[in-house]
Amino acid sequence: MSYLEYTVKSVPSGFRKILFLNWPLMILLTSVAGVGFLMLYSVAGGSYSPWAEPQMKRFGVGLVLMVLVGLVPIWFWRSVSSVAYGISVILLIGVEFFGSIGMGAQRWIDLGFMRLQPSELMKVTLVMFLAAYYDWLPPAKKSRPFWVLLPVLFILAPTALVLRQPDLGTAILLLAAGGGLMFLAGVHWSYFAAVLAAGIGLITAVFQSRGTSWQLIKDYQYRRIDTFLDPSSDPLGAGYHITQSKIALGSGGWTGRGFMQGTQSRLNFLPEKHTDFIFTTLAEEFGFVGGVSLLVLYALIIFFCVVSAMNNRDRFSSLLILGLTLNFFLFFSVNMSMVMGLAPVVGVPLPLVSYGGSAMLVLMLAFGFVQSAHIHRPR
Repeated sequence: MSYLEYTVKSVPSGFRKILFLNWPLMILLTSVAGVGFLMLYSVAGGSYSPWAEPQMKRFGVGLVLMVLVGLVPIWFWRSVSSVAYGISVILLIGVEFFGSIGMGAQRWIDLGFMRLQPSELMKVTLVMFLAAYYDWLPPAKKSRPFWVLLPVLFILAPTALVLRQPDLGTAILLLAAGGGLMFLAGVHWSYFAAVLAAGIGLITAVFQSRGTSWQLIKDYQYRRIDTFLDPSSDPLGAGYHITQSKIALGSGGWTGRGFMQGTQSRLNFLPEKHTDFIFTTLAEEFGFVGGVSLLVLYALIIFFCVVSAMNNRDRFSSLLILGLTLNFFLFFSVNMSMVMGLAPVVGVPLPLVSYGGSAMLVLMLAFGFVQSAHIHRPR
């Protein structure tokens, strides 16, 4: 027995688990959160309030939450996955009756000490539930129609509830994450081809329904599509956000204007500069180099998660890690595409960087499940 093995085995079991945490992942998450604190300090004009200080406290709580969740055996999270999914659905239904309204949408439940956004929680519990489903389902049945229809219904039910809030961005993420996990579980490609064809038909129907009695999406969502296709058509109205975002991105150049020197954010030209459009502040102040550096940190987080999943011989754990990693990828890719004008503005925050309570804590909860799967993998 080597000295290292002897040292590890001499540590009490509860503390020994901490040694098996995915420490590179912990360091990377803290680094990305640090970038967020820096940007929130900057957009507030060099002040820790009103955004940087609460965000730092939330991350601290989230870090403790991640470790605590990670120390719990993965079999426990598998056993409660259906309960967690059911609670999330109930909370989404509760939003319909008791939800708080903000910025024209009814998405939150006021708990007194914080406002909970159940749709954020659903992004995690849906992946948990589907991972447990495919862990339970015999491989020979995974592509049979009946056993494909069930998870589709489990995905569509919360998606429909989220669309009613309305929250198109989160609804799209739920569909993408759920469908992605089904693909990772090995469902036959023909089903996805059929969905792609149906999606093209749905997009056509959305455009055809505009201005009719059976209009499929809200007017403001159509305006977002118009803005995406041609921001210059209304530069002072619906196209204002993306126009100012592109100005900020372009003005940063290769190395940026310098910390706290971004004119677009400091002069309040940049909309939602502390939430959805915070990446443009980063790009303006630190330029192309700063934007790519953040992207590299995100890519490294995905790399370590995928390596952990590939080395895990437990099917539930592997699917859970891959599903949550896909969720994380969709978060930052959609946000970055949105602020660069490559996708419609759908209100998706930049993970660990944008200001927000529910999004931060739920994301750290998700990485807690990743840590649990990593710590308790078969050795």
